[in-house]
Amino acid sequence: MSTHQQVPVVKELFRWSASGAELIGTRCAGCGTHYFPKSLSCRNPLCVNKQMLDTFFGSVGKLHSFTIQAYRPPPLFKMDPWIPYAIGLVELPEGLRVMGMLTGCALGDWRIDMSVGLTVEPLYRDEHGCEVLTYKYRPLPPNASSA
Repeated sequence: MSTHQQVPVVKELFRWSASGAELIGTRCAGCGTHYFPKSLSCRNPLCVNKQMLDTFFGSVGKLHSFTIQAYRPPPLFKMDPWIPYAIGLVELPEGLRVMGMLTGCALGDWRIDMSVGLTVEPLYRDEHGCEVLTYKYRPLPPNASSA
């Protein structure tokens, strides 16, 4: 394989559209509950129509909570090179909160309610030389529209 190829860390996690990266999820046709990543069935116990429809989540949100990952996770998690990073819970306009790595800001500069935008970045290079990509959130300018 060429060293310039890129693959997602998990299939059907995100896609590129004309407006940029979008997360791939599902929405229940019965109750409207959103899920990310995709769900095969609605987990709302009150829902009677559990048919799931593919949906795409936009690229902006608000940082609801975050922490700094200061120790190296077990080998199942790959990141090359490994350095401490921020991970956050981002509230999307659909009312769903999504966990994701944070990028583009010093670790001490993250703030609750910050406007953030979805981006896709390399996580590591696999044994075939492909860049393995994941989604992350980056700070948006203060005047950017968000959730």
